[in-house]
Amino acid sequence: MSTLDETAPAFIEIAHRIVWCTAATVDPDGRPRTRILHPIWQWDGGSLIGWIATGPTPVKSAALDIMPAMSVSYWDSTHDTVSADCDVTWHDDLETCTTVWNLFAEGPEPVGYDPSIIPGWDGPDSLGFRALRLDPYRVRVFPGTMLLSGSGKVHHWRR
Repeated sequence: MSTLDETAPAFIEIAHRIVWCTAATVDPDGRPRTRILHPIWQWDGGSLIGWIATGPTPVKSAALDIMPAMSVSYWDSTHDTVSADCDVTWHDDLETCTTVWNLFAEGPEPVGYDPSIIPGWDGPDSLGFRALRLDPYRVRVFPGTMLLSGSGKVHHWRR
């Protein structure tokens, strides 16, 4: 088992390079549901937090109302993979939405982007804009390329 100090920076490096993840939730009938999402991750030396700029669609909202958890998984053709199982919370207050909007608007490439490119999102106070917070309770880092060369390390962390 690795520490979060070891795991979080390695996780963010791969996640932000890959950008898009497959995110899984469980619907009200207990069936898995996946979608592609674009989180941005923060590490402050003590906590790893993910943010997703998204809308509260009926399917996503129903799943998260029943089971406020999400599993995210990133993969690229070099077989670098990272995953995080997370507790999730919706945020619709203007302060949090503004912070998340700015995280993406000012974020480093390739993970940063201008959220106003999404139809209906004119700013953080737009009706369809919400912030979804991811608080990981389990993180795995599998640097495939580095493992093949003998220089990588698999990280597993659990809260």
